Amino acid sequence: MIENYRYDGSDKLNLSKTPTSGKKLGLDRETIEARTASNQIQIQQLQDKLYADQKEGLIIIIQARDAAGKDGTIKHVMSGINPQGVDVYSFKSPTHEELAHDFLWRFNRAIPIRGKIAIFNRSYYEDVLIVKVRELWKSYNVPDRMKKDSIIEKRYDQIHDYENYLYSNGYRIIKIFLNVSAKEQKERFLERINEPEKNWKFSEGDIAERGLWKEYTEAYESAINNTATKKNPWYVIPADQKWFARYLVSEVILSVMEDMDPQYPVLSADKKAKLQEYKEALENEKTISGPDGFQASNAEDEAASREVSKK
Repeated sequence: MIENYRYDGSDKLNLSKTPTSGKKLGLDRETIEARTASNQIQIQQLQDKLYADQKEGLIIIIQARDAAGKDGTIKHVMSGINPQGVDVYSFKSPTHEELAHDFLWRFNRAIPIRGKIAIFNRSYYEDVLIVKVRELWKSYNVPDRMKKDSIIEKRYDQIHDYENYLYSNGYRIIKIFLNVSAKEQKERFLERINEPEKNWKFSEGDIAERGLWKEYTEAYESAINNTATKKNPWYVIPADQKWFARYLVSEVILSVMEDMDPQYPVLSADKKAKLQEYKEALENEKTISGPDGFQASNAEDEAASREVSKK
């Protein structure tokens, strides 16, 4: 099913013809949620292997219009994952220090070590989205040679090359665009206003950005079409039903992790032999010789030794 939402540069994205809802598919919510739960378990198992293997890293980028469900998707799909192996970054407007560097600088600092997963709630794509729509680049303190309309086109190329660079250095990148309709966004904004426990989620800026719906549509289309490749494709996920969107995202993540195929490290023959030696020593309560030559038996003997030394 996820192939229906995959864009790898073979076909051009046209958001006006791209579904935001899965209602026409006649799917049963209970069945889909059960599949999501099953996917979560498999993702957890693969993440444990990925963390142990440390050969590849995974970067999950989630982009969307306001109220499309980015936070909820991260919370639900990645539920149960070992927090030691995952870093989540929510990128807001750049700070003064970040603006004083190249636009990829703050994101490159968040690239995980191989073996870990990094989730980007918004990403460097904001630099070809809001920066393009609001023409923020015109106010940047940069050389005049950069302040040209071609700056966004050049950034597409830079992002394309950057993602290829990461792929060549052992990283997979999953790029998700949660495609919510204007009608559904309106309903979610009204929920944030009408329900006190959701008031904190509402931002006046969200309404201002909604007024530029057409401009953002063009910006998303252009960004995706200029950066979608076979190695680093985009997935444009219908987001009007949160339960369906979360299922599709879990399918994408599971599919990529299965392709990565992480494995628990296999010990060499010498290390296996040493491990067997440790096993036999523990089972027979014999003294164990550690790698540093320190002689120690079981934990109780070590504790007793510490008590004697205190006296």
